[in-house]
Amino acid sequence: MLKQKPVEYVLIISSLVCYFFLAFKIQRHDTLELFVAYGILFLIYLWIVNKSSDQSISFWIFVSLCFRVSLLFALPQLSDDFYRFIWDGRLWAAGQHPFAALPGEYLKLNVAGINQELYNQLNSKEYFTIYPPIAQYIFWVAVKISPHSILGSVIVMRGLILVAEIGSIVLMVKLLKKFNLSAKNVLIYALNPLVIIELTGNLHFEAFVILFLLLSTFFLSRKVLRASAVSIGVAICAKLVPLIFLPSFIGRLRIKKLFLFYFAVAITCLILFFPFFDWKVFNSLQTSVGLYFNKFEFNASLYYIVREFGFWKYGYNIIQTVGWKLGLTTFILIITFVWIRYRQSKWKQEEISNHLLLPDWMWILSIYLLFTTTLHPWYITTLLALAVFTPYRFVMIWTGLIFLTYAGYTQDSFHEVLWLTALEYGIVIGYLIYELWIRRGTLIFHWNEPRSL
Repeated sequence: MLKQKPVEYVLIISSLVCYFFLAFKIQRHDTLELFVAYGILFLIYLWIVNKSSDQSISFWIFVSLCFRVSLLFALPQLSDDFYRFIWDGRLWAAGQHPFAALPGEYLKLNVAGINQELYNQLNSKEYFTIYPPIAQYIFWVAVKISPHSILGSVIVMRGLILVAEIGSIVLMVKLLKKFNLSAKNVLIYALNPLVIIELTGNLHFEAFVILFLLLSTFFLSRKVLRASAVSIGVAICAKLVPLIFLPSFIGRLRIKKLFLFYFAVAITCLILFFPFFDWKVFNSLQTSVGLYFNKFEFNASLYYIVREFGFWKYGYNIIQTVGWKLGLTTFILIITFVWIRYRQSKWKQEEISNHLLLPDWMWILSIYLLFTTTLHPWYITTLLALAVFTPYRFVMIWTGLIFLTYAGYTQDSFHEVLWLTALEYGIVIGYLIYELWIRRGTLIFHWNEPRSL
């Protein structure tokens, strides 16, 4: 392994100390300590990404895995979602349908492992579960391996996420080389502290979304359509958000192959949903999705501007009427983006390069995130993974600033600090505009563009 400079080992040890405190000592409401630790990690991350060489990539990937492993035996400090993961897993392990009822109703059934103590830890007692099949399978495996220990179940889930992260990093390196991009770009993702904390640390399943989106692109680049379709179907069943990427295949595949591709995606989703098949699943998911668009609001950008207009004009929060409209606007903008890409290819009398799929997904996901009413920090980890394959670095800046959303937590409540939200989006959007316009002449990739399938 390449011999590193002493300063780099100092930075590695400093990072490990910060990760230790974030994993075992600092609580979510310890705002100052939280920001100091994360700020140190983020500055070290920027230094390493900037100073590392092509020869040191393997070393820094190994270091990034060490950072993740250092979190293995800790309960998540910044998220309590894992209690619902274990709740759902114990329900399924006991033969109960996790989508069938609200959590409180299961307390009456004397289900093994479902008790008042665990119920009191849930942060969404009044909502149906919204976690799709891949997540539910992982919950079940974690509970089967460690049926009585919350920490044991957490370690199992974290181990599986760590495997997914390793797979994503390996695929990134392969795809970067195939697309004639610098393999060093993988460090933008591998060493990012938000990715490490939110995925491996806080057990968010974007790790599996990223893995299977990259796998889908990997197979598509090798013209293995069926495997590509299955992979994106699995990504959808890990989190529903990848559904927004399906229109991007229009123009990349000829009509017959496009139909077969979508058919394979649909079959994959049906197979993975089959063990949960019950009309209650659709009712529960519909209710949960409805709540997402009509009730939930957190760290939004454009929506908050619209909401303030509603307060000024109507005197109340208009989320119930504007939430679905923003969702519709997002859909229209995504279709418009796909249509423009398609028309450009027709104008140039060529097919859309499959090598531009990941950059296109970055823009599609950016549209979605800018119009959503709810944007938690871990949502942008997928965006960062896609940005690795582009020259745009606004997402790197965003991963530093979005951590400011934790400023709103106290010991027993949450109150969003809106001026920090405004600061976050002001800087991120400002830097994006800078990249798009001021530096647009330098932000061009020269792809080796094979014909589409």
